[in-house]
Amino acid sequence: MATTATAGSVQVRDADTIVVNGTPVRLQGVDAPELGTSAGRDARRWMVNFLRDKAVECKLTGERTYDRYVGVCYVDGQDIGAAVITAGYALDCARYSGGRYRQYETPAARSRLRRAPYC
Repeated sequence: MATTATAGSVQVRDADTIVVNGTPVRLQGVDAPELGTSAGRDARRWMVNFLRDKAVECKLTGERTYDRYVGVCYVDGQDIGAAVITAGYALDCARYSGGRYRQYETPAARSRLRRAPYC
C-alpha cells in the first residue's frame, strides 16, 4: 500500500507524524520528542521547513497506531526518517526500525533527547 502527495497536501503534526493527502502517517522507527517540549517544537519546525514545497511519497506497512498508518516516507528519494535523525531532531526506535536508523543518530541528539521507553 502506498500513498503519494504533492507539496500542497502535506501537513506536519510533529517530527514523526505527517499527514499526506489526508492520511496521517507515523514514520516507522522514528522517535521524536513530544510537542509539549521545546525539543519537540524545534523538531516540528525543522520538519515543516524540510518538507516545504516538496512532494512526499509514503510506503505504508499496513499497521496502524492510534489514528495513524505506519510507513516510511520519502522526499526526492530521501528517507524522511533518516533525514530528521541525521539532523539531530530525533532518535532511532530500534523496536520498530530494526535499527536501520541507528547509524544516523548524532552524539548531541543522544545526549539531549530522551528515548521513548517503548523503543
